[in-house]
Amino acid sequence: MNPHQILQHTRHRPSPMPRGPWLMRQTWRDLLFTHWPVDEQEIAPYIPQGLILDTWEGRPWVSVSPFRVNPLRLRGLPPIPFVHEFLELNVRTYVVHDNKPGVLFLTLEASSRLAVAGARIGARLPYHHADMHARKQEDNMIEYSSRRTLKSNEEALFQGMYKAAEEASSFHASPWTLTHWLTERYCLYTCSSKHELFRSDIHHLPWPLYPAVLDLQANTMFQSFGLHHDPKPALQTYTPRLDVLLWPLKKV
Repeated sequence: MNPHQILQHTRHRPSPMPRGPWLMRQTWRDLLFTHWPVDEQEIAPYIPQGLILDTWEGRPWVSVSPFRVNPLRLRGLPPIPFVHEFLELNVRTYVVHDNKPGVLFLTLEASSRLAVAGARIGARLPYHHADMHARKQEDNMIEYSSRRTLKSNEEALFQGMYKAAEEASSFHASPWTLTHWLTERYCLYTCSSKHELFRSDIHHLPWPLYPAVLDLQANTMFQSFGLHHDPKPALQTYTPRLDVLLWPLKKV
């Protein structure tokens, strides 16, 4: 879907469209959404000053999402070699600033070293390089693995197999439901080394979601943050494709 078509659909947004031109467009493919409730005291130290930890029925949530970016394009430029397609896995929680809900990334893992470097410098996001592999089997089951390459005491590993449930239909999350609260967010927040807050607005059509089948074989993404969680996610969905527009960071 081209940017003009995406921009024609705005009524589903919980906030007005951002001002100014978008900077980047991405297509996210074969995305798995997995969600866990976590303890507020454990995650509170990772919330920058100025942001309010958002909760659902009194509990914060953390989500882990593996997917493939293809393509990534900067506005007005041709595809950038070694950056227009790569694997990504992110771990995020949910925050509010000035009554505008958004997401805060605890970490983002990517298979492209150039994408990692560019995002860390240009977007102030906590990207890390990881050894990542994804393969779609004949039955549409996706094998996905990610292991951070940075040497540290804590291993950041995700490994599993997932797909849309058999004969499942696509759906959009209904307003005032947990699924809607987790997915339909249209900005991200980040913090600089000088503790300055920034926001990047995003826009896309409502998430096309499917119930997901998941065989989660390993997940140590929580351990490095000292977060305790159940072995299996409380909620999981699959999205085959989402076209996304992103705006430049702005200080808030």
